[in-house]
Amino acid sequence: MDLWSWIAWFFWCFVFIAYLMALFSILSDIFRDSSLNGWLKAVWIIFLIFVPFLTALVYLIARGDGMSRRSMAQARALREDQDAYIRATAGSGSSIDDIAKAKTLLDSGAISQAEFDAIKAKALA
Repeated sequence: MDLWSWIAWFFWCFVFIAYLMALFSILSDIFRDSSLNGWLKAVWIIFLIFVPFLTALVYLIARGDGMSRRSMAQARALREDQDAYIRATAGSGSSIDDIAKAKTLLDSGAISQAEFDAIKAKALA
């Protein structure tokens, strides 16, 4: 094989991989979109099977803006869920924070001096 055959082969491999990435993005967006009913989802998938390149191009032109909004919303929701999980499992942070919170509760009269001493001993342990 000569150099140009190799270059053409790599180019078509790149085009094929780019098409697969677009196809999987479109398929995931079709199933992510709650505004489409089941019949419209089925129609899009049937057209993607029988007329793949044209359907992918039409989908990206017609629904590309909504596709990016849904993707951003999903990423935002995943980030919020991850942050909430981290906050829930990480606890309050340091023992200094625990003692400061307990002191605030003691000053407000919500807990007694004995309870404050127990919280302080537990935080310092």
